[in-house]
Amino acid sequence: MLAGCSVVETEKRAAAAPVAKTAVAAVEMVEIAEVGSDGAVTGRARVPKVVLPDAEWRERLTPLGFAVTRTKATELAFTGKYDKHYEAGVYRCVACNSALFHSSAKFDSRTGWPSFTAPVAAENVYTEMDSSAGQAREEVLCRRCDAHLGHVFPDGPEPTGLRYCMNSAALRFETTSRDSK
Repeated sequence: MLAGCSVVETEKRAAAAPVAKTAVAAVEMVEIAEVGSDGAVTGRARVPKVVLPDAEWRERLTPLGFAVTRTKATELAFTGKYDKHYEAGVYRCVACNSALFHSSAKFDSRTGWPSFTAPVAAENVYTEMDSSAGQAREEVLCRRCDAHLGHVFPDGPEPTGLRYCMNSAALRFETTSRDSK
């Protein structure tokens, strides 16, 4: 055996060495509505909040999807794939797949962005004040992953009088299944 490398000496050094403590972060849970492809709420679920480093978001999202959802960019008007999209189904968060809007709430606002009168379930989104463009606006974010989705304005049609003006790059569309018709 090599000098200074006996089993007893190794055990003594290991016992005297400080123990590395691994911090275990508490996983934040959020409650969201589960929604079928027909837009009906099918239940509620407590799910872990999706928190990822920017490098992983960049791998998962397109460059525009990353810019919109993670850095609060806005796609150019009339360029998004869902502006004039009218199939029946659910619009989900491109980042975490949470159900956000149903096609039955979609309308043509003539603004160049997909617009909705209401989210599919109020608990699946939240709003914050945004004054980044030199004006006070209400930013709309995904409850589960904090993705920037767009803004809500008080100039929409009935029944809510609201216009949820969303970025197509923040959405993924899921068509209504044949079984739900």
